[in-house]
Amino acid sequence: MDLLRRRAEAVPRGVATAAPIFADRADNAELHDVEGRRFVDFAGGIAVLNVGHRHPRVIAAVADQMARFTHTAFQVVAYEPYVALAERLNGLAPFSGPAKTIFLTTGAEAVENAVKVARAATGRSAVIAFTGGFHGRTAMTSALTGKVYPYKAAFGPMPPEIYHVPFPAPALGVTVEDSLRALAFLFAADVPANRVAAIIIEPVQGEGGFHVAPFALLRELRALCDRHGILLIADEVQSGFARTGRMFGIEHSGVEPDLVTVAKSLAGGFPLSGLIGRAEIMDRVEPGGLGGTYGGSPIACAAALAVLDVIEEEGLIARADAIGERLSARIADYAASNAMAPIANLRGLGAMVGFDILDAAREAPDGLRARQVCARALNEGLILLNCGVQGETIRILVPLTASDAIIDEGLDMLAAALAE
Repeated sequence: MDLLRRRAEAVPRGVATAAPIFADRADNAELHDVEGRRFVDFAGGIAVLNVGHRHPRVIAAVADQMARFTHTAFQVVAYEPYVALAERLNGLAPFSGPAKTIFLTTGAEAVENAVKVARAATGRSAVIAFTGGFHGRTAMTSALTGKVYPYKAAFGPMPPEIYHVPFPAPALGVTVEDSLRALAFLFAADVPANRVAAIIIEPVQGEGGFHVAPFALLRELRALCDRHGILLIADEVQSGFARTGRMFGIEHSGVEPDLVTVAKSLAGGFPLSGLIGRAEIMDRVEPGGLGGTYGGSPIACAAALAVLDVIEEEGLIARADAIGERLSARIADYAASNAMAPIANLRGLGAMVGFDILDAAREAPDGLRARQVCARALNEGLILLNCGVQGETIRILVPLTASDAIIDEGLDMLAAALAE
């Protein structure tokens, strides 16, 4: 295809693309490429399209805002959509007490600002993250990310005072007790607790393999943070906005974080991220210490307000649970079949569902085989992604607005891709 050649000549190798196709148009959970082929979308732009491609409410809100103005820089001339969206998210914050929100552009920016705010509020510098976690590709967020390849290996020394402990997951052979023991060792050997500004964790790991953070771990982290004056950051960039059957994934645990990073499905496909935090923590930064030229774009804020309306009015939180049950039931059937690629460790919350592909002996995770499944799925007409430490996990992020018929069609295509 000429576009593939042009892409190879114009775009660096470091920018990878999972599916070697080029989009032409898309609606809800269906995408058509430039060659006229139709695909069912189980990737959702990597968890960006919880309300689907081009939801009419989102498109209408964006068109209305574009007719008014497209940019002023909130730091130069403020505008109501930014304030209104901050008010909405403050009311939805998964913690008690007053909240405040800043808007940015990318998930990595949200995480960077969470670290900045935590350091300003505590007067400390160290940050603890988890193996397998993914927090972005900037220098700071690459350091926080708990995976060397491809995020760290070629980029020299990472920013200092970032520490990792093992993330507990049955599939990884790591228990909550193992993680807490490693944390205690860290405090004893590398960094005292009174120098730690924050602990950051994904309630459900995204790139790391859709492993759900055990609620017992989250409760212990909350207690530890309270004991030592450390802030708890919930990275909800991938798990937020109804995907897990709650507005935010951490709500399943009953644990209240201090700061919450959001992005992806916040604005229905328009670039927008945010940091929601306890008001007294957020206000520890002096004026001018936070912001960005494009942060909180009026177009993206208008889209996000429409997204929140759609989630509420279309009952997408409950819909996520129904989709998750539908996906899990079918995939469990596939796992029991001897005619399909070996499947193990079906997991997730709500409609954030993942499972591992094993080798022929059904003993070890097999990243190559998982990538082959994704390639065969694309040939069937299904856009599908893998993830995990070795790329062994198939993850499903179908729009929550997808019909049962479209979901079933995609699952049939998945079955064909798994067939061996």
